[in-house]
Amino acid sequence: MFERVPLLTALAIAITTAACPPPAQQAGALPDEDVAAIRARQDAFVEAVRANDWAAASEIYAEDFVLMIPEAPVMQGRETWREWAMSFNATVTEYNIEIDEIDGRADLAFVRGRFSERLSFEDMPEPISGAGKFLSIWRKGADGSWLITLEAWNSDGPPAEAGAETET
Repeated sequence: MFERVPLLTALAIAITTAACPPPAQQAGALPDEDVAAIRARQDAFVEAVRANDWAAASEIYAEDFVLMIPEAPVMQGRETWREWAMSFNATVTEYNIEIDEIDGRADLAFVRGRFSERLSFEDMPEPISGAGKFLSIWRKGADGSWLITLEAWNSDGPPAEAGAETET
């Protein structure tokens, strides 16, 4: 009987070890060149928005891009975003983004930050200003370019009153 104890103990350890997968390996931080590429794409987006160039601004988004914003259904597709942005008939007079964090692994990254904007409308005597925060998920394509695949943002302002239109 006592001869079996070491054998059973070894068998139990072997089974336990085999059943438990090894800890996940860290792929390492997002390389500096990828962080720089994402920042450059974000800067180009800001410049396109400031120029009210919605076609150029939409190029930051993947074809199957998903946008989740307050008080609206989920929006899908780069072209849908472009049409939505153009539908406001607004002129962007100020637009700024502050990036608080960029991180990721391999071909997946996220950007967390804040935005501020000022929009003028033909039918309104005063421009509208807004500010908020965003979180975007980026994927690196086979060609090495980074595109936003998922984004969510919300305003820092108070919630809209029932029946009122939102500013951003």
